[in-house]
Amino acid sequence: MPTRSDRLDALPFTRQHRRLVLGSGVGWALDAMDVGLISFVMAALAVQWDLSRTTLSWIGSIGFVGMALGATLGGLLADRIGRRQVFALTLLVYGLATGAAALSWSVGALLVFRFLIGLGLGAELPVASTLVSEYAPARIRGRVVVALESFWAVGWVLAALIGYFVIPLSDDGWRWALALGALPTAYALVVRWGLPESVRFLESKGRYAEAEAAVRRFEESAGVAAPAEAPADPAGRTAATTTARPRTGRRARTLWGAPHARSTAALWAVWFGVNFSYYGAFIWIPSLLVADGMTLVRSFGFTLVITLAQLPGYAAAAVLVEVWGRRATLSSFLVGSAVSAVLYGRADSETAIVAAGMALSFFNLGAWGALYAVTPEVYPTALRATGAGAAAGFGRIASVLAPLSVPWLLDLGTGTTGLFVVFAAFFAVAAGAAWGLPDRTGDALSES
Repeated sequence: MPTRSDRLDALPFTRQHRRLVLGSGVGWALDAMDVGLISFVMAALAVQWDLSRTTLSWIGSIGFVGMALGATLGGLLADRIGRRQVFALTLLVYGLATGAAALSWSVGALLVFRFLIGLGLGAELPVASTLVSEYAPARIRGRVVVALESFWAVGWVLAALIGYFVIPLSDDGWRWALALGALPTAYALVVRWGLPESVRFLESKGRYAEAEAAVRRFEESAGVAAPAEAPADPAGRTAATTTARPRTGRRARTLWGAPHARSTAALWAVWFGVNFSYYGAFIWIPSLLVADGMTLVRSFGFTLVITLAQLPGYAAAAVLVEVWGRRATLSSFLVGSAVSAVLYGRADSETAIVAAGMALSFFNLGAWGALYAVTPEVYPTALRATGAGAAAGFGRIASVLAPLSVPWLLDLGTGTTGLFVVFAAFFAVAAGAAWGLPDRTGDALSES
């Protein structure tokens, strides 16, 4: 008799899958909108509050300190209390904190609120991708997860539109922009009651009736008849043995034991390199353009055009992860990101800046899509959210260091060229590390 996981893998893409991707994707887009907004807020505050590069770098980085902690804790909690519960909680936390940030009366207050925002943001991303990957049919799982990740581009485009149309309107434009970022507070209720819990998580906790009901909803959506007699558990085990899972600390240590140590090292290296270069570049691009003499509105317009190239990058990755496989797609897009970063650093005209920036957006966000596709496939069910959260948390260390390093790298006298060569180097290291990851294209997710 097929297991519930086998039955999910055998289904076509249904209305229930679409609902799950859209429901998770909206939360993902709201996440991206919040992260993207800070790059425009930084550029506005640099002019309005006359802030130094060092102060701006802390405004850009402090949220990622929270994200590093949130990603790790979110993954651990998701393996203990459920993917959906943590997803909804994180939306609530960062939505409330973003709304409060709009009332910031000083740099110190803004830093505190940005840290709290980061806690929610960091926990949400690996949890959402884990939930979607555990429902997606094996033969199209990579494509479905990249489709989820593509909502990041939607959110970043929204941030660019808000930056372009709202922030320049008045001295309080940046406050109104952050106030719009409070939308996830309401959306948390939709997630809590509208999205299904992971079948694999429910089975791991011995909640077989709920798991069976969830699978049957997806089968009904596909017009597939459910088995007359459903299995009591996923693989003939008793509830007692199924629910015997490693404790939180033991799960974390297991990531570095056999047989996961090599994959964990490669995964953490990729996450670190991608985070360093992506956030180092895109958090600072609007401010760097202003520093080079552009007006605030013009720099925001350039950033908006560059951001639009993220969407076709995701589309290309969504196709290639199932054709080339996860590793080849991830590594290829990271190589493209490295080349684009060098070209952006050497760009000496507005046309070259836009062209190289669009190429950087295309390849970098395609790489993100492939990375989120491969990450949940590295570990078995009991470690999946923990492993994804730990990798994301380690990557967030790079996202903290990168914005802080920009003023220091610029002060070395190498200018934008040298700065983007550094970003290219991190992309190149990540491209090499990608070949240490397992490639499970088309395989069922591992249960143990």
